[in-house]
Amino acid sequence: MSPQGHRYYVNAFTNETTWERPSSVPGTPRSPGSQKSAVLAANGYHTPVTPMHQMEPGHMSLRKPSGDPQINCVTFPHPDTMQEQQLLKPTEWSYCDYFWSFKVAYGITEPEVMPTREQPLPEDTHAQNQADKKDPQGNNTVSGFEILLQKQLKGKQMQKEMAEFVRERIKIEEEYAKNLSKLSQNSLAAQEEGTLGEAWAQLKKSLADEAEVHLKFSSKLQSEVEKPLLNFRENFKKDMKKYDHHIADLRKQLASRYTAVEKARKALTERQKDLEMKTQQLEIKLSNKTEEEIKKARRKSTQAGDDLMRCVDLYNQAQSKWFEEMVTSTLELERLEVERVEMIRQHLCQYTQLRHETDMFNQSTIEPVDQLLQKVEPAKDRELWVQEHKTGDIRPVDMEI
Repeated sequence: MSPQGHRYYVNAFTNETTWERPSSVPGTPRSPGSQKSAVLAANGYHTPVTPMHQMEPGHMSLRKPSGDPQINCVTFPHPDTMQEQQLLKPTEWSYCDYFWSFKVAYGITEPEVMPTREQPLPEDTHAQNQADKKDPQGNNTVSGFEILLQKQLKGKQMQKEMAEFVRERIKIEEEYAKNLSKLSQNSLAAQEEGTLGEAWAQLKKSLADEAEVHLKFSSKLQSEVEKPLLNFRENFKKDMKKYDHHIADLRKQLASRYTAVEKARKALTERQKDLEMKTQQLEIKLSNKTEEEIKKARRKSTQAGDDLMRCVDLYNQAQSKWFEEMVTSTLELERLEVERVEMIRQHLCQYTQLRHETDMFNQSTIEPVDQLLQKVEPAKDRELWVQEHKTGDIRPVDMEI
């Protein structure tokens, strides 16, 4: 170390110093010939490692503090070195582009969904470990995929509440029809006569006809609006749990790979320190024993570097798999949401159509009443009544003496 605390390297034979680690330093890990090229994965954006990116395993532990940050075991690009990423679906506000990172959940451990009196917040919706829901500051976080799942479950709940709303509308129609039918049988003003009496009787009959119209309306509401809303995706919550568990399993695998990387990185650092210590001992006292220990330490350091590269490669593969499944799953959730909204729109249109038909039928029940009211003639009614109830048409005369 320099007086300022910076690491530098000394050639034990020439006493030359350098800030960069020489490729001939003992313990430099060999590059495995059969190993796949490493992949940088940042927020699902994969870039094959170029010679500028590729480095010796011995350097990995040194670059980590300034490298790409990991949040909940997912590697995101560093803001200072991040390359511009193109949206997967740049012309749309697609789920697959905007839900990769995590959102702080202030004071809650689960994504917030507005519960209702009838339906509390669903339990056991998320399979991920609570320890996997922390940001670097230790705050509880919600993953983008969890938010999308909650959106789906909330949509299902809204759909159910719409069906309940229609059920209340049906009850009102049934009660209204019942009261109309009862009123049509009322005997009030039943003794009205003439053309006005005919119009009055038709008006009462129209109530019975209108009651029948509203009963048919309520029946169609039940079969064509309420029932489809209730039955649409009956096993939806189970399907959402399958998505949740599938992504959670991939996240658990990713977390396991990340733990292995950290363990390998720590082991490499320890092997490097051990090799440097033995190299310094060689400068003080040259002996066969020290040389053998250096060779052994060099092999261990090389192996540790190879192990780290292998762990990083497995981690990147796991993250790539998670990324691909995230894209596939979010696009499927997007399709399901479009399908749900379109289904509800169609059935609400059916509601308005039935309502228009009901108004039309109601109008037809009142038309005969209008026609008879136009024919009401007080003079005609008087003529008919007089003919039926007259007592004589000879008028009284004055009395004679």
